[in-house]
Amino acid sequence: MNIIIINGPNLNLLGKREPEIYGNTTFEMFLEDLKSKYPLINLSYFQSNIEGELIDKIQEVGFTFDGIILNAAAYTHTSIGIGDAVKAITTPVIEVHISNTFSRETFRHQSFISPNAKGIIIGFGLKSYELALQSFL
Repeated sequence: MNIIIINGPNLNLLGKREPEIYGNTTFEMFLEDLKSKYPLINLSYFQSNIEGELIDKIQEVGFTFDGIILNAAAYTHTSIGIGDAVKAITTPVIEVHISNTFSRETFRHQSFISPNAKGIIIGFGLKSYELALQSFL
């Protein structure tokens, strides 16, 4: 099974950025733990701060992978292009957010990804990614 985690802007700063919201663990540390827990899954990872690169990656894997776990971060609430890319592909997408976006600023309550996602997992910290991964098993 081929699953990819795609992270958007500023998620490269996990472990440093607002630890009261996002915790102290880097994503790379978390990813290694996740890979060791699920050794039979071919788990790939891509992160970019650039909207077009995220769209390119979604299109690249969106017809061949078994699943995409997507945390588009701030682009969730602003990018019609990423929403359209998710709509255009056949690979199922789980939208993930580390924080509970509904307990934050109101602009974070809108998602251009949700209407075409298989599911949404928000507010469980990094555990949100593992819950998304389990949804594909």
